[in-house]
Amino acid sequence: MRVSIVTAVLNGADAIARTMESVASQDYPSIEHIVIDGASRDATLETVRRHGRRVAVVQSGRDGGVYEAFNKGLRAASGEVIAFLNAGDTYVHPGAVSRLMREFEDPNVGAAFADLDITDPVQPERVLRRYRSGGFAPRRLAAGFMPAHPTLFMRREVYACAGRYDESFRIAGDYELCLRVFARQHTPFRHVNEVLVRMPSGGMSNRGLASALTITREMHRACLQNGIETSWFKLLLRLPVKSLSRFMRGG
Repeated sequence: MRVSIVTAVLNGADAIARTMESVASQDYPSIEHIVIDGASRDATLETVRRHGRRVAVVQSGRDGGVYEAFNKGLRAASGEVIAFLNAGDTYVHPGAVSRLMREFEDPNVGAAFADLDITDPVQPERVLRRYRSGGFAPRRLAAGFMPAHPTLFMRREVYACAGRYDESFRIAGDYELCLRVFARQHTPFRHVNEVLVRMPSGGMSNRGLASALTITREMHRACLQNGIETSWFKLLLRLPVKSLSRFMRGG
């Protein structure tokens, strides 16, 4: 099966080379790497050309945010399985994609995901927090827990049934899609009990308290929008759990 890996980027010349090299080094033979650039004003496109040995599609143009970029990637993708790996994110070893794709040998599996390390943006080998997806269950979405999105691989037909990303969200659009995919559509999934992706700290969803409150507000709206019963208290309880995982890593 072919897997389409979509990378969204805006003015990411300093970060995207790592992502390009990471995808290019994967041992899985059938990868379609798609880069969606939001009309960067730096050397992003030049860096993509220099390092993107497995890039099949590059689109550059202004967009309304990351979820519009994701939807552009979905429209361009031709793979039976689709994944997202943003600028700066990397696979931890050359067999990471193969490991996730192995789960789709079972035709009943619609989605597969793994664990993720959030790392120091200056020292990528220094782990600040580990995002464990193993405890995920659809009922836990109401408490704000979801699979690590950069590790989430889903069949094309899952998107065909659930729809694309809701572009009205600024940070929680991937969470809202997971509500449709797992809580409403009951997509069968598998968890791979390994860390397969590294994501540098500083992304939209991990920029401190203001970011945490914004994403919580969007999560609450996403639940209401999808008929999922939750509360502000339940959603906010996930924050101490995230802080504890950081403390346990010594970050």
